[in-house]
Amino acid sequence: MKKKITTAIFSAFSTAVTASYFALNAFAEEAADAAQQPAMGSTVTTLILPLVIVFALMYFMLIRPQKKQEQELKNMQNSLEIGDEIVTRDGIIGMVVRIGKDSIVVETGGDRNKIRLKTWAVAENVTAKERMAANAPKKENPLAAAGLSNEADTKKSKKKKEDSEE
Repeated sequence: MKKKITTAIFSAFSTAVTASYFALNAFAEEAADAAQQPAMGSTVTTLILPLVIVFALMYFMLIRPQKKQEQELKNMQNSLEIGDEIVTRDGIIGMVVRIGKDSIVVETGGDRNKIRLKTWAVAENVTAKERMAANAPKKENPLAAAGLSNEADTKKSKKKKEDSEE
């Protein structure tokens, strides 16, 4: 979905740049006819500058984030350990039993079926995500600190129900 949005933004931007280029050239030709000598520097700048800007935006919005995501995935696949619970690209969930040079053996299901997979097929390391979540500092709810959390509301409503029953 994100890729579609960035592609749409890029195409809209490039269309706007192209339209503005042609509009500027139309006025520049009229001015050049009046002056009888077109300014070569201005036409080069109006052509090259928008292209440089478009390619810079495309790099920072499309190429760079994709390379970063691919590098993170590769690092995760290379850091697999025995006992990790993984999910493959095809949706197979299992536990890593053995790690080879470029393949792993995964144990799936209650029957302890074993499947040999390439490491590039691993899409997610569930165990690593759980470890990261456990090590991450827990965020305190600002509403709970002020006494406005849902827990306080449920306690008050239970107390009111008990009072009304008595």
